[in-house]
Amino acid sequence: MPLPVVTIAQMRQWEQKTWDTGVFPETVMRRAGFAVAKKATELTRPGDSILLLAGSGNNGNDTRFAAEHLSDRDIRLLNIIDPASAIEEVRIQLAAKPLLLVDGLFGIGLNRALSSDWQKLIGMINSSGIPVLSVDVPSGLNADNGDAKGAAVHATVTLTLGAPKVGLLKSSAAPSVGRLEVASEIGLVGTKPESDLSWVQPADFTGFPPRRAEESHKGDFGHLVIIAGTKGFHGAAVLAARAASRAQPGLVSLIVPENIYVPVASQLQSTMVHVWNMDSQKLMNRATAILAGPGLVSEMIDPGLRECVVDLWLNSTVPVIWDASALDWLPENAPPNGALRVLTPHPGEAARILGKSIVDVQTNREESLLKISERAGGVWVILKGRNSLIGRVGDKVHVNSTGNPQLAQGGSGDVLAGFLGGFLAQPELMRDPSTVLRYGVWRHGQMADDLAGQDRGWGIEDLVRFI
Repeated sequence: MPLPVVTIAQMRQWEQKTWDTGVFPETVMRRAGFAVAKKATELTRPGDSILLLAGSGNNGNDTRFAAEHLSDRDIRLLNIIDPASAIEEVRIQLAAKPLLLVDGLFGIGLNRALSSDWQKLIGMINSSGIPVLSVDVPSGLNADNGDAKGAAVHATVTLTLGAPKVGLLKSSAAPSVGRLEVASEIGLVGTKPESDLSWVQPADFTGFPPRRAEESHKGDFGHLVIIAGTKGFHGAAVLAARAASRAQPGLVSLIVPENIYVPVASQLQSTMVHVWNMDSQKLMNRATAILAGPGLVSEMIDPGLRECVVDLWLNSTVPVIWDASALDWLPENAPPNGALRVLTPHPGEAARILGKSIVDVQTNREESLLKISERAGGVWVILKGRNSLIGRVGDKVHVNSTGNPQLAQGGSGDVLAGFLGGFLAQPELMRDPSTVLRYGVWRHGQMADDLAGQDRGWGIEDLVRFI
């Protein structure tokens, strides 16, 4: 079942429904504490030092219960009620440089601006350079709007409990939240709150992609045609084609300008590479999906190529994905003919489509996605960035749970676009575009997380191989 992204009020109502069934709050807090301890052990090694800071509320109780499950770590638990009297002890403990700090000072119940002493204590935490695991919400952060109540802990990881809170996804909250993870199984019962935002989980893809029949042949799995690349940007075409092959469509064809044919074709084996000309339409007519945009630069391509790409968007009956420069060609108020259409903007491209600033786009990413979708006639939109969004107007918007800042490399979007195109070209899969798009974005981020976990530098070529 999809996991909703909730408000503070919805979370409180869900908790109250749980208590009304006879479940004791302590039972839930103990399970939450176990989840916190599990994450703390993932972030450390046996014998490592962990400093736990527990406040007076439920988050403090979660943290205290977590301490019971960290017997193989060197832990120090500080119960902090009065920040003024605790500052010196916190200073001493921070000076000892524990390898992890667990922040359980404040939770979603914080409804006042923090005093100067609390702000001073949080400032000490943030300036310590010690990795921080925040319990449910970084202390001091408003879980509805993502704003700091005077000051907020800057977490390395925030393990939110039950369900993600809307404020944790705000761009303003990013420096405090760090990596957002969810401990959903903490004992809350009953119907989950309703939300227009859904958090993507690995369990959403059980059995996907489906197993192929034993007597399959390449004709069963579609033909993706990619239109990509210009001089100086031919690597985008190569990356998109390689990533498309990782999704295992039956065939991948790549159309490029003549002046980059040799460097592109020399780097590809299974992809069929063609030079763009007016006869290319015959190849496109055999496609089961079309991707256009990676590495295309408007000023450097044949005007006929651009006209062809726009015509495909308006008239083709197969799925069409627009990425990169193609996003700047979006026809005004020209909805497609009912066939599947996908746009994959990053915040800068989304800002150009909407005629707004990047700050405006990032301030309300969900609204930005829906406005782009509506402007283009209800198409699917993937708004890339921290916790990429996947959705369209009239449907639920999904929040991706994978990925990390190391994806901020040239070529990352080309890989994602090719990977998605490879899936959407497959007739059986294109019947459920929501799952395909969510899976593609999730898998792309998951592979980046796996590479980051290897604790070494990696490039986009590694991502293509690993995906």
